[in-house]
Amino acid sequence: MVASAYGRLPLNALRVFEAVASRLSFGEAAEALNVTPAAVSQQIKALEDYLQMPVLRRSGRKVELTPEGARLLPGIRAGLDSLVVALREMRMMRASGTINVSTLSSLMQKWMTPRLHRLHAKFPDLQVDWHTSREAVDFTRSDFHAAVRLGEAQAPGLDYEKLMDEWIVVVASPEIYKRHGSIDDRETLAGLPMLQAKDEPWQRFEKSAAPTPWPAGPTIIDDSVSVLSAVIEGLGYAPARWSIAANDLQARSHSAREQDHRPIAIPLLVRLPALVLGPADGLCAAPMAQGRGRRVPDTSGLA
Repeated sequence: MVASAYGRLPLNALRVFEAVASRLSFGEAAEALNVTPAAVSQQIKALEDYLQMPVLRRSGRKVELTPEGARLLPGIRAGLDSLVVALREMRMMRASGTINVSTLSSLMQKWMTPRLHRLHAKFPDLQVDWHTSREAVDFTRSDFHAAVRLGEAQAPGLDYEKLMDEWIVVVASPEIYKRHGSIDDRETLAGLPMLQAKDEPWQRFEKSAAPTPWPAGPTIIDDSVSVLSAVIEGLGYAPARWSIAANDLQARSHSAREQDHRPIAIPLLVRLPALVLGPADGLCAAPMAQGRGRRVPDTSGLA
């Protein structure tokens, strides 16, 4: 009896109705579903024939839900969400295939990429599809198995595994540092070339011993790797994540060349967590001790 009832359900029409109701446009729904507007109209008519009541009202190009359609929509969305979750869980259970990971572009370029050869050597059969984004990942509506983000473990229903402590460190080119010295040694920051980084703002150091307020510089950059490039070009001081700057800083410490333009680290630090997160499966990250320090960061976690 259950199978017979399911067999009569207009499942395709329900999916089309949700698409139209979300956009209040037959044309946009047709484009999203990759079908023609006529096919959308046909499916809506099939649903209304099945229910024996109208679910949408059209007046020229204007589309609106009827009271019956508005009552139906939440139940359809809940059912479609349940289908998405069930199908996604089955896809995740496959024994082999690609692991999909979302991470920050800057972390991928400067921290992950130099370590990929070790990952491939240790797990030669592992295939990882890396996706770079700073947007939050909806694991119920995507194929991602894990994501790497900065911040605290806050979202319910997810497990967090601590990847490393991340540090914010002030960096400058050798020329800038020779000319102005450490900002920690100054009573005022007026007149210093200060790059503004949207991802790592100066305000993160508000509890440090450095003088404040932080001056507004002429250049604002929203990409962490581009900020580091601007520092190397001698445009000024900037906050940078240790994971992004570490390779350049450590390479400089091993270089004997006088004309080495790689950046210098200045001992003004703030710490925050970098986490690997994914759908809940019983794992839990250890809590990270919060606080600010002025010691050189331990890079063992970045090895």
